[in-house]
Amino acid sequence: MKRKTALYGLLVALAFIFSYIEVLVPIPVGIPGVKLGLANGVTLVTLYLLRPVDAAAIACLRILLAGFTFGSPVSMLYSLCGGLLSLLVMWLCRRSHRFSVVGVSVAGGVAHNVGQLLLAAALLSASVVWYAPVLLLTGTLTGALIGLLCRSLLPRLEKMR
Repeated sequence: MKRKTALYGLLVALAFIFSYIEVLVPIPVGIPGVKLGLANGVTLVTLYLLRPVDAAAIACLRILLAGFTFGSPVSMLYSLCGGLLSLLVMWLCRRSHRFSVVGVSVAGGVAHNVGQLLLAAALLSASVVWYAPVLLLTGTLTGALIGLLCRSLLPRLEKMR
């Protein structure tokens, strides 16, 4: 039990650090809030190494910690909508056994942006759908990048288990 608690703490801390790095490194695409998705890489790795409920717990803790530290209640809501939809889509893709780690990550990156876009449309106006092409492209690119990183990390991490 102590080992599992320590592992969870390390994963939450790593995701939190990645969230901080994402705050420091803006992506200049003209749309506020577009990020690399480094912290979502921790969720992806957790989804592959542990259970989906563990990945959800770690993602939610990271979103809450980062929101209280670097964001606002509204930014936490956007992150939760995007993060939870992303996790659900990644879990379904992984469970289907039809997608590689990179494919699961791309699906998660796109789903994250779709979740946030749907919330923005509900809170602000449906006119935000004009951002969809850029968000889908950035979700695909960052998802592929994170997926490639995770694909190279997973075999090494599985050996350590």
